[in-house]
Amino acid sequence: MKKTLYLLILSTILLGCNDVKAEKEVYKSETLLINQISEHVYQHISFLDFENYGKVSCNGMIVANENESIVFDTPVDNETSSELIDWITKSLNCKITAVIPTHYHNDNLGGLDEFHKQDITSYAYNKTIQIAKENDYSVPQHGFDKYMELNVGNEKVYIEFFGEGHTCDNIVGYFPLEDIMFGGCLIKENGAGKGNLAESNVEEWSETVKKVKEKYPNTKTVIPGHGQLGGMELLDYTIHLFE
Repeated sequence: MKKTLYLLILSTILLGCNDVKAEKEVYKSETLLINQISEHVYQHISFLDFENYGKVSCNGMIVANENESIVFDTPVDNETSSELIDWITKSLNCKITAVIPTHYHNDNLGGLDEFHKQDITSYAYNKTIQIAKENDYSVPQHGFDKYMELNVGNEKVYIEFFGEGHTCDNIVGYFPLEDIMFGGCLIKENGAGKGNLAESNVEEWSETVKKVKEKYPNTKTVIPGHGQLGGMELLDYTIHLFE
């Protein structure tokens, strides 16, 4: 197993992940970073203090097209979410048509109330909505069962539940125009450990990611829930990590 993981990481370094878009920092404050990774896609990064892990960067994705945008995962709190919304509306000149938490943890919907306050519609997997209600978290407004498509301008984004892994409700976002995936916390960055497994399904995790890989074999860029983006090697790394 260790030899397999080593060879996987080494091959990634040698190949240079040629399909992965270069990141360009377009905004930075003490609480929020935004990187442009393609013509239409941005990565937003906020920070949360996790017990036993310290300050951790938390990724989200913005898809922008024809003065519309969709946000995957909120920043970690309402204040930073307000900062992100302000940047998207003013710097990108985009109306935010949807926000999509990819599971129920605080680094995914911690700022959802601010989006609702600004009349931005939220969508989530039905299991996420159920858990949010049961635990008195901020509750997404509209649910879907397994799969959903949303328009962003004249293009589409795909949102899908493939199975359990990091949590019982983790979903994946995909922008087919540029073959960019937001894997969220289902997908690990290269070299990452297994992390907090208290609410995970480690028995199904690898099989779930295999289904993602099979559905989207042409993926060029993958944004994980935490850490550095990459290519398809992030899916392979996650699969082997939990086998």
